[in-house]
Amino acid sequence: MVLTNEDVVDLVAFRRKLHRTPELSRQEAQTARDVRAFLAATRPDQIMTGLGGYGIAAVYEGRQPGPTVMVRAELDGLPIEEISDLPYRSAIPGKAHLCGHDGHMAILAGLARALGRQRPQRGRAILMFQPAEEDGSGAAAVVADPRFREISPDFAFALHNLPGLPFGKAALAEGPVSCASRGMRVVLNGKTAHASMPETGISPVPVVAELMPALTALGRGGPMDDGFSMVTITHAKIGEPAFGVAPARAEIWATLRTLTDAGMEDLCVSAEHLVLNAAREKELSAEISYDDIFAHCENAPEAVAHLRRALDEESVPYDRGDLPMRASEDFGRFGQRAPAAMFFLGAGENHPSLHNPDYDFPDDLIGIGVRVFMRTLRNLLG
Repeated sequence: MVLTNEDVVDLVAFRRKLHRTPELSRQEAQTARDVRAFLAATRPDQIMTGLGGYGIAAVYEGRQPGPTVMVRAELDGLPIEEISDLPYRSAIPGKAHLCGHDGHMAILAGLARALGRQRPQRGRAILMFQPAEEDGSGAAAVVADPRFREISPDFAFALHNLPGLPFGKAALAEGPVSCASRGMRVVLNGKTAHASMPETGISPVPVVAELMPALTALGRGGPMDDGFSMVTITHAKIGEPAFGVAPARAEIWATLRTLTDAGMEDLCVSAEHLVLNAAREKELSAEISYDDIFAHCENAPEAVAHLRRALDEESVPYDRGDLPMRASEDFGRFGQRAPAAMFFLGAGENHPSLHNPDYDFPDDLIGIGVRVFMRTLRNLLG
């Protein structure tokens, strides 16, 4: 038995405590303190804090040399108001754990309980609580932290709960499983004019009207293969809220999405070319910047094989499901450093979707996640 009944009660309470106090990307100070306090009680051989921001890594050493295996969860919540009557609903207005990161942390907390009782026979188990997953900056910051060299995993694993998939069923596949994406911000600048004489200014309005459908058309859509791409306009602003002024400035925000990182480079080149040419024709200046940059998530065959074995041995049903998925996941950065794999664990076919205001992580997934990861660790480390 990996978890006792008392463990399950404690882990559910811990998850709900985290749910009540969500923090946004790069602001997870209290969450990190709560996680560290829980981990300390399991007596890890080392707790590393402040990794890439508020990241935490708990290290459990084996008695003999062997591989280093890392399992990752995320610390951050979302800037969304929770709509819920739950007694443990978010106590922070405008912020909520509506992606299940509270549940993912509880799963790693369960692993900490088990590893605290019985260390691996060889190598090291690393429990990584990553900051800033939601904006795509956290994994890159953790990997760039000089102390990450002390971790240097030989394998990295993660999961994400997935509404729409039958409860307790897993989706797992080799190759790309989630898309590369980035937020493109376009700022256009011209010259203001009196609204009665717009011809004396340089307005960005015609270029905005041209670019929004043209950028969207760059996305090929279609099947989820190497040629897949998508561009979604997410925000636009023109001028100031005044009736007497023809505008000079405009912004367009678009999310660019491709199945692979190589495809993203090509899509960015095409989008930038389109913007700069349209601006030049209308004598506007254009500034282009990027935020929320996610690498695509690639499941390595050798890492997938270890998860498949664990799922089989724990009698958790699985298939490839609808993978790869359009959404993005910051775990891909770790896959650039070591063979890595993420599986998706069903939250229920009719469960509210991720990022919906009424979403809540199903507590009964905690035990399943702990069992699969603990079996993976025992198979690799003894």
